[in-house]
Amino acid sequence: MDFHPTDEQAEAAGLAARIFRDLATHERLAAAGTGSDAELWKALTAAGLTAAVEEIGLLGLVLLLEEQGRTTAQVPYAATCAYGILPVAAHGSTEQRARLLPALGSGGAIATGAFPARGRITASPDGRLTGTAPVVPWLRDATHVLVPDADRALWLVRTDASGVGTPEVETTAPWSAGRLVLAGAEAERLGDGRAYEAVLATARTAFAGLQAGVCAGSLARAVEYTSTREQFGRPLSTNQGVMLRAADAHMDTEAIRVTAYEAAWRIDEGLPAREHALTAAWWASEAGKRVVHAGQHLHGGTGADLDHPVHRHFLWGRQLDAYLGCGSELLAELGALLSDHAAPEGDHA
Repeated sequence: MDFHPTDEQAEAAGLAARIFRDLATHERLAAAGTGSDAELWKALTAAGLTAAVEEIGLLGLVLLLEEQGRTTAQVPYAATCAYGILPVAAHGSTEQRARLLPALGSGGAIATGAFPARGRITASPDGRLTGTAPVVPWLRDATHVLVPDADRALWLVRTDASGVGTPEVETTAPWSAGRLVLAGAEAERLGDGRAYEAVLATARTAFAGLQAGVCAGSLARAVEYTSTREQFGRPLSTNQGVMLRAADAHMDTEAIRVTAYEAAWRIDEGLPAREHALTAAWWASEAGKRVVHAGQHLHGGTGADLDHPVHRHFLWGRQLDAYLGCGSELLAELGALLSDHAAPEGDHA
């Protein structure tokens, strides 16, 4: 395996880093509240960083999402790519790709997903969906929602279609969320019966990459703070306890990053990657919450300030910790999958 980015991936990541650094400032993030930063979204799409995901693949997307996570930039980038561009490119028909990808790439359409499947939505024989997804991130901004039904078939639903309701939901997440209510809503099928697991693995890997960036940003803020904040005449960073806590957070962040890279590389290469995506998601959940807690604790009393930038990293990290399955759920799913693979043929439960 080779985790070195291609020239195209490296250039895209560098461009994304500059755009996020210039536009996702603390002042702009505070002004955006839980909504999207329209100017930042326009800058990303104008630079071709949304459309480029189809070419640079999942590993390229993970690199870009790391840069978003470092700044906790308030745009539906991960959702649009993980539930829009990559699924349509991989599982859509020729007609669906021609119709949907240009709009998603230009920012004219925004996608999100009602993932993971919880069995609450059913599909009629004529392709109409009924049921509720309690919390869907970025639903306020979305034009399309990727919805798995109770049988894990995938459907694309337009949010402006008849029979679709999207009431807003208050959560502790920094980004907006809504409840997707479907009452005989018209939908179009995407892919075959295997598409759900593939999209879920892709989404788990993508959001693990986002978590790696969130953790890196939190740790960078903690390092800066403890290097300049003095206690008893010397910087806090010279305290052995502080150094050890920061070192543990660094190792956890690297574990999230490398497992996300491996899963993304395998998916791009067409190799089996379900276990690897679960591993990356588990590290993103378990290690992610340790890192953002450490980042906040290393700020001392300042970390308790809800308006401090490090608190955004804490909120993002805790939301991503439980998104698409918390650590215990992921570990149980991974254990069942490994057990199933190890069982002799004909001896499956």
